[in-house]
Amino acid sequence: MEQKVNLKSKFRVNSSKLKHYDYLIVGSGLYGSTFNYLAKKKGKSTLIVEKRDVVGGNLYCEKVEGIYVHKYGPHIFHTDNIRVWNFVNNITHFNPYMLQTMSRAGDKLYSLPFNMYTFNQLWGVSTPKEAKARINKDKYTGVVHNLEEQALSLVGRDIYEKLIKGYTEKQWGRDCKNLPSFIIKRLPTRFTFNGNYFNDRYQGIPEGCYNAMIDKLLEDTEVITGVDYNTNREMYEKIADKIVYTGKIDEYFGYKYGKLQYRTVRWDTEILEVANYQGTAVINQPDKNVEYTRIIEHKHFEPYNERIHQLNKTVISKEYSEEWDETKEGYYPINDEKNNNLYKKYKELADKEKNVIFGGRLAEYKYYDMKDIIDSVFKYWDKY
Repeated sequence: MEQKVNLKSKFRVNSSKLKHYDYLIVGSGLYGSTFNYLAKKKGKSTLIVEKRDVVGGNLYCEKVEGIYVHKYGPHIFHTDNIRVWNFVNNITHFNPYMLQTMSRAGDKLYSLPFNMYTFNQLWGVSTPKEAKARINKDKYTGVVHNLEEQALSLVGRDIYEKLIKGYTEKQWGRDCKNLPSFIIKRLPTRFTFNGNYFNDRYQGIPEGCYNAMIDKLLEDTEVITGVDYNTNREMYEKIADKIVYTGKIDEYFGYKYGKLQYRTVRWDTEILEVANYQGTAVINQPDKNVEYTRIIEHKHFEPYNERIHQLNKTVISKEYSEEWDETKEGYYPINDEKNNNLYKKYKELADKEKNVIFGGRLAEYKYYDMKDIIDSVFKYWDKY
């Protein structure tokens, strides 16, 4: 028997006695949770079925030693869209937070994204004019055919070799010469001493991590966890007028045309008996002889929480990028020509489903920032 959760209380029900709903929402990640919240604001009835045993999708945070651990990778909310920013702040309180990432190449640390601190650390230059001249010195100027040539055309060989090549090849599991150029459409390059990772005007992390936001989005909502919709579809599709599907689009159609490809990620998380391990939340590791791609120290996502910073303990996660297979979760769509053409076939099938809404990273087979997910849900409800 499945477990039905009302976020304020947990109880067990006989799923065969579920009532009829306006919307059945498959997945409780940000797309599904936001859709649910706006649907209820419109007076619609909803039921959420979630494959995992916890709600929130990849935003779920786990408390370890009093520290919120971003279990499925770090998430910083950032946007220039004032409507989106006001929406999330009306849901829950956000603490201001600006991500300042470092990259460790050999025994040296460099500031990311590339800015005057980085250029000074690399070459000892101290003015924007000197930095631009040094970058232009070894830029690639030919026709771009792949990711390596694209990166070289943007930032030159020194930055590419030290800070891009190894990290990117570990992340995608392929030589940069064999990766499409569009993966790096641009490389943020600032000729100022500004180490803020994002350019957006509004940036932050919810007080109480993202669990607090998801709980509010799902408040007074019926949720069934531990359910694989695709193996229980016959029962669930009968109990709602419309389905909101946020899972893998190829799985929904039984892999009719074959399987879309992803990169997946795993994390090795440790509790260390030290108050401060690396001095910042994220340090990338581009060296190819180091297997992981970055180290995350979670307490630095809570700079205002004095109590956890006084602890002589910290929690770190080493992140590893891996090839995906059916036993692992897909995180990053591989949007090369082959997979994009395959997705188009599934999109044609999806467009014929009159009562199914496909939304989110897996259902639309593309990378989404959180701000764009919320805006996408807004666009659906703005029509009603």
